[in-house]
Amino acid sequence: MELHSLKPAKGSVKKGKRIARGQGSGRGGTSTRGHKGAKSRSGYSRKRNFEGGQMPLQMRIPKRGFKSPNRIEYVAMNLARLQEIHDKYNSTTIDLAFLIEKGIVGKNDKVKLLASGELNSKLTVSAHACSETAKKAIEEKGGVISLVQK
Repeated sequence: MELHSLKPAKGSVKKGKRIARGQGSGRGGTSTRGHKGAKSRSGYSRKRNFEGGQMPLQMRIPKRGFKSPNRIEYVAMNLARLQEIHDKYNSTTIDLAFLIEKGIVGKNDKVKLLASGELNSKLTVSAHACSETAKKAIEEKGGVISLVQK
């Protein structure tokens, strides 16, 4: 066997259809595209979610909701969570640097204190925002809360 004598197996290689090469080819004229319409023209591509002219699903469903571009999203921190953090790390001062260091919140997160759960310890807490009931609960236990502007 020589390199110049190598050939593909018989029947394994087919000639491609020669479309739009005259009437004699059997695929001239409309070139297998049918008559008229968008699909017969060059450059045609159907849009995603096209439903044959029927109103597409994403346009039939009503629009809902709104998200303000100026919203401020807070990470909620309940009193019960503060108590857990105090018990776990035995820290009476819980500020943003401490929370970030322990991986409880991200460095760009804003923290808001909420009043769910019970607080049994005197804590010094700093956060970006605080509900009135949470503030009252912390101060009842002799704790101090300071709000941080960021």
